[in-house]
Amino acid sequence: MKLNESTQFFDLTLVALAHPVRRAILERVMQTEMRVTELAKPYTMSLAAVSKHIRVLERAGLVSRRRVWREHLVSFKSQPLEEVSAWIEKSRAFWSARLDALEQVLKAEDAAPTKQLEKKAKPK
Repeated sequence: MKLNESTQFFDLTLVALAHPVRRAILERVMQTEMRVTELAKPYTMSLAAVSKHIRVLERAGLVSRRRVWREHLVSFKSQPLEEVSAWIEKSRAFWSARLDALEQVLKAEDAAPTKQLEKKAKPK
């Protein structure tokens, strides 16, 4: 089975969001554009390790990086999150409808034995 390009980006987005460091980086750049060195400050890991996390976010399309002289600035891009959010909402609506239907079936089944017991209890 060959995956289309949008499915691959969707998967990359979910993989990027799976790591707590990348989520934290993303939350910070959602507020404002930041230098890579600023993003690395709270972590005990090397600047190279933080840069690798940023590359994962870049591949997913969640951030973009631009160079200004020697500094690398990272900014947030919302489109991948909007796509994931739309998919989650569509899935939520689907499963909500299915679970509502299941609830009705279970209620009907619960009510059916009660009616049968009432019929048996009535004297003829």
